[in-house]
Amino acid sequence: MSEQSGHSEAKIKRIIQQTLKQDPPGHLQPLSTYKYLILDGTFLHRPKSILGVMDASTNTIIAGEYGVSEFSIPQLYAFLQPLKRRGLTPFSCTIDGNPHVYKVLKELWPDIIIQRCMVHIQRQGLSWCRRFPKRTDAKHLRNLFKQVCYINNHQEQYQFMLQLRRFEYRFGRDIEMQPGKGKVFSDLKKARSMLVKAVPHMFHYLDNASIPRTTNALEGYYSRLKERYRQHRGLTRDKLRSYFNWFFYLKPM
Repeated sequence: MSEQSGHSEAKIKRIIQQTLKQDPPGHLQPLSTYKYLILDGTFLHRPKSILGVMDASTNTIIAGEYGVSEFSIPQLYAFLQPLKRRGLTPFSCTIDGNPHVYKVLKELWPDIIIQRCMVHIQRQGLSWCRRFPKRTDAKHLRNLFKQVCYINNHQEQYQFMLQLRRFEYRFGRDIEMQPGKGKVFSDLKKARSMLVKAVPHMFHYLDNASIPRTTNALEGYYSRLKERYRQHRGLTRDKLRSYFNWFFYLKPM
């Protein structure tokens, strides 16, 4: 940078330090124009995390902040309420299934459509069912989870729901009523419960192609962000927050 600009290294450092002390300019485009959102968080190094909101139509970051936990309702409100005051009125938001995120989104925007990330459902369900389950009910449930990311129309949705109803008729009540003793059966209960509760929020994308079925676009952005951050490890807490504020502004895609 010094060679390209003709300035000394000391001056370059002073410019960088002065920039980090300032907040980036506000978002130029009215937030009311963003209707289809993706919201997800990621850990930089536990317990510190980053929370971001992305416009699904353009895969552009609308807002992001370092040090906000998606598992803290007060922090979620502190992050999202200013966006609402600035005019954000989303039609839908795709999330990973975090109940705190769901609660806050519904309280801020009661009519919002919540789409569950299909990849998260499949990944977690397959993990809980194990790779090679021995129980018959776990084998059937695993087969259901394997289909989740391949439902592309209402006919395939109907077939999936038919199989789920058959599973529930055959195994559901027994799984629900038995005490969750042992790690394997406890995970099976969690997998079955998650799927049943997720169903009302799984298939909105079939009715509206603008609603993303996964949070993959935002997770891809986080991967690029972390790759850049590795070049700047060692920043103080205040500088780290400023660094990410400027990153979100300068690299929104």
